[in-house]
Amino acid sequence: MTFVSIRDLKVAFDGVHVLHGIDLTVARGEAVGLVGESGCGKSVTWLAALGLLPGKATVSGSVTVEGQQLIGAARASVEAVRGGRIAMIFQDPSSSLNPVRTVGRQICESLALHRGLDGRARRAEAVRLLDMVGIPDAARRVDLYPHEFSGGQCQRVMIAMALAGEPDLLIADEPTTALDATIQAQILDLLSTLRRETGMAMVFISHDLGAVGAICERVNVMYAGRIVESGDIAPMFERPRHPYTQGLFDAIPRLDGTRNRLIPITGTVPDPRRMPDGCAFAPRCTKASAFCTDTRPDLKPQTDGRDLACFHPVAHQQTVAGEERRRIPA
Repeated sequence: MTFVSIRDLKVAFDGVHVLHGIDLTVARGEAVGLVGESGCGKSVTWLAALGLLPGKATVSGSVTVEGQQLIGAARASVEAVRGGRIAMIFQDPSSSLNPVRTVGRQICESLALHRGLDGRARRAEAVRLLDMVGIPDAARRVDLYPHEFSGGQCQRVMIAMALAGEPDLLIADEPTTALDATIQAQILDLLSTLRRETGMAMVFISHDLGAVGAICERVNVMYAGRIVESGDIAPMFERPRHPYTQGLFDAIPRLDGTRNRLIPITGTVPDPRRMPDGCAFAPRCTKASAFCTDTRPDLKPQTDGRDLACFHPVAHQQTVAGEERRRIPA
């Protein structure tokens, strides 16, 4: 059953378009990945969906939560969904937590707003949430300030705050980027455990294909404000079809065998103010033809069950590096 449906979502800042018609869905209980380089529009997609972009942003399209339209809805209607039915955690917890308030007080604010708890019940629930996300001695540390926690523990506090509203969907926006490899693995394991225990759906936004492979069931690959490939995680990791997806895998170091030089994707994501006429990836693509530079490919269903936007897809072949990376998330 579809929980969130996004259709033809477009975003522009001061007239410059940065999203060009995003279509994606999230079903109840499933985990969906959103991957791509920085600047591809991954975070903007969900910030726009939840009404969190600044006033200079122009947003159009449709975002529905079980039939309830969010785009253009009254502020009270959006706020009833945001934090309650859909919660979001960000990549830098230190900038998301208020440094002059205890973590317990900040969690209690969410509990009062979304669940109407007060007094001892609210504090007891804050302690329970901190304990659930793995904060040791939660009953004492609930009264500490953010600077008294490590980076990984602050991210756990942010997850506890997100869970305070008992959301149906948790959006994790690169939650492990600011953490070292060991703590990254712990946070990924925590998110997987919480999803299994609560039954909530999850959107995992990341540039780390290994992390996405460890958590998600489906994945959407974004480039320059568009989804260029989407499908189930296993076939996507074994046989990427879009040259950009293949390039992401080629840039992953092998954990076995000889140490060969990595194959980078040359160039950078195009400036939104100067987008190519045809395929946005054509200037960086080794398979691009003259037709690619003049005509933009649409995202279309393929016979293997995935969606693809490419005139010259990669031939079917297993990506050993991708499969190895999927098995080892950290």
